Amino acid sequence: MTGSRGGVLELAVLGSLHETPLHGYELRKRLNTLLGMFRAFSYGSLYPCLRGLLNDGLIVEEEPPQDTVLGRRSKIVYRLTAEGKERLQELLNQSGPSSWEDESFGIRFAFFRHTEAEVRLRILEGRRSRLEERLDRVREALSRTRERLDSYTLELQRHGLESVEREVRWLNELIDSERRSRSAPGEGDHPPGPAQAVQEETQRADTPEADR
Repeated sequence: MTGSRGGVLELAVLGSLHETPLHGYELRKRLNTLLGMFRAFSYGSLYPCLRGLLNDGLIVEEEPPQDTVLGRRSKIVYRLTAEGKERLQELLNQSGPSSWEDESFGIRFAFFRHTEAEVRLRILEGRRSRLEERLDRVREALSRTRERLDSYTLELQRHGLESVEREVRWLNELIDSERRSRSAPGEGDHPPGPAQAVQEETQRADTPEADR
């Protein structure tokens, strides 16, 4: 499966089936919840993806036992194979520029619990670097065009700038939390949750210097 879009969907399917076998409707619901947060999800792209994964031996179709069907049409269940688990791990170990982009970062982050600590940190740092580059470009463009923009367009650009700045701050908190957990014995393979990272950052900010 080629292309960033295909790779994102492949990762989402394999990652979802890694949790538990699912029939098509359950998988569609799970992918809609997962992918819908980050990008438009087309149901028309799901079944060609499943067919490709079946042809590659990464997943298999199974029918439920007859005594569980209760007279209704049986639903095909998709299950991850050993090869599929290897492919999933291969995808999770990738930490190049494609994993930092808007198209794929959210999905990669959704499966951080299955990702090695070193890879998580590289992806977070790469995402931060990419956003800092974007911030520089937006600030430069804003400074050049500020006088020519109407108030609404100016506010829209400021809103976009603030959104990127918030994500950079969030990434800083996650990166700091990842580094602290790596330095703590026995905790390097367990990613800190986003809420934990923010809570720890808030607690540090509220602690007087004399008490640190």
